[in-house]
Amino acid sequence: MPTLSSTFSVPRWLQTSALGLTLGLVAGCENYPATGNTVTTGTYEATATVTQTWQVDYARSFDRRQTIHQEIFESNSLVNRNGVRPEGAATGPDDNGLYWPALPPRPTADELEARKREAIEQRTDPMVLKDVKYAITFDYNGQRRTLPTTRTVYREASSAFADQQALEVTFGPGEQSIGAARRIANFDR
Repeated sequence: MPTLSSTFSVPRWLQTSALGLTLGLVAGCENYPATGNTVTTGTYEATATVTQTWQVDYARSFDRRQTIHQEIFESNSLVNRNGVRPEGAATGPDDNGLYWPALPPRPTADELEARKREAIEQRTDPMVLKDVKYAITFDYNGQRRTLPTTRTVYREASSAFADQQALEVTFGPGEQSIGAARRIANFDR
């Protein structure tokens, strides 16, 4: 849990919301249902763009939500492709098979003070937020398409890529996302 630079405690609702936000960002978005047509492709690339960002909460009073504002500091990103360790990876693979860049520089004391809107504001200690955006790129009707997807689809596509297998992808609503993927062992290209 973040701690404040002063000696008072953070209200439970703020601790819970900060934890929920962090867990939600780490988990990634899993809300792409497989409701549409399926396409089989032998040419695809699964990506997971990971980002680490320093964030600090400021407030006159952490007991009054309306006085709280969040400030974003430095961030670093790295693109994972098909589960292969990318150049520039500092750690990984993690429990989701992702590699991460080195942490961006932590905000300095001067940078932290400069973001105060009022002299009486207090702040939390800097915390690192982690975000993952999954996508899959594939050929469809003679065009190259890149659509958002889920961790599950990324993992399935990465495994299929490692085994040099084709992939059957299922579109989500309006063909604006990919909701499912399945390896195809035999596929005529």
